[in-house]
Amino acid sequence: MDNICECIKHEQNKQERLGLGLVELFRAGGIVMWPLLGFSLLATTLILERGWFWYQLYQRQDRFITQILSLYGTQPQDAIARLSQQTQFPIARIFLAALTLEQGTPDDFRLALESAAQKEMPLLKRFNTVFDTVIGVAPLLGLLGTILGLMKSFSSLRIGEGVGESATDVTAGIGTALISTATGLLVAIATLLFANLFLGLYRRQRSAIEAYSGQLELRYRLYYRQYLSRHKQTNTR
Repeated sequence: MDNICECIKHEQNKQERLGLGLVELFRAGGIVMWPLLGFSLLATTLILERGWFWYQLYQRQDRFITQILSLYGTQPQDAIARLSQQTQFPIARIFLAALTLEQGTPDDFRLALESAAQKEMPLLKRFNTVFDTVIGVAPLLGLLGTILGLMKSFSSLRIGEGVGESATDVTAGIGTALISTATGLLVAIATLLFANLFLGLYRRQRSAIEAYSGQLELRYRLYYRQYLSRHKQTNTR
């Protein structure tokens, strides 16, 4: 029992030292650590949002759109009704924009698909500009911290005094420079990795939209030819 209590106390002390160490590290990084903290929190929040968005999109969309394409060949109105119930998918909104045209020609149908797809692209690339800003600015903030740390080190050196008298201030200044630089690079690298991941998912989704739109257009052309054929037969009678 005593051994268990000692282990618990040891872990608690270890966590407390770790927490204090992080706080001291943050303080040692200087004033630029505050904007870097803000950038890291912003990037983390947006990464979670984009991750959840892409997870939901790829979890159900492909299976749903395949069912819609199959259903449209036999029951177009039922397919449109099902698309109206799943407008959280960008490709569903694209299909609806074209399928709700009244007696549109195949060229009109294609134009509606392309226009709706262009409208959805900014949503798929959402927050890319913010990610690029964090990736570009975070290392510059780290560099600024480096300059400030070196300035602090040089200002602490006084001609005519012993080395030991200003060694502590010099060490603190160099520590500020190294910590801020490392933090800026860490924030930028982590954000870059996720930004590239989301960019890859965007390109994959764009290709899927083009492929599915092509399949839908082929089905619509067949439906349109059948519609013209029935219309001619009716006029002949």
